[in-house]
Amino acid sequence: MWAMLLKDPVVWGSLLGIFIILVMMGYYAYLFIHNSGDLHK
Repeated sequence: MWAMLLKDPVVWGSLLGIFIILVMMGYYAYLFIHNSGDLHK
């Protein structure tokens, strides 16, 4: 079952999309926290 899933390009596209969304969320969260910290100085 796993071999069939790993050979499916649709699965790789979905994983790539999810990964990109997670990275962007983490990046914006970092920017938000970083910029919020600068305002209080």
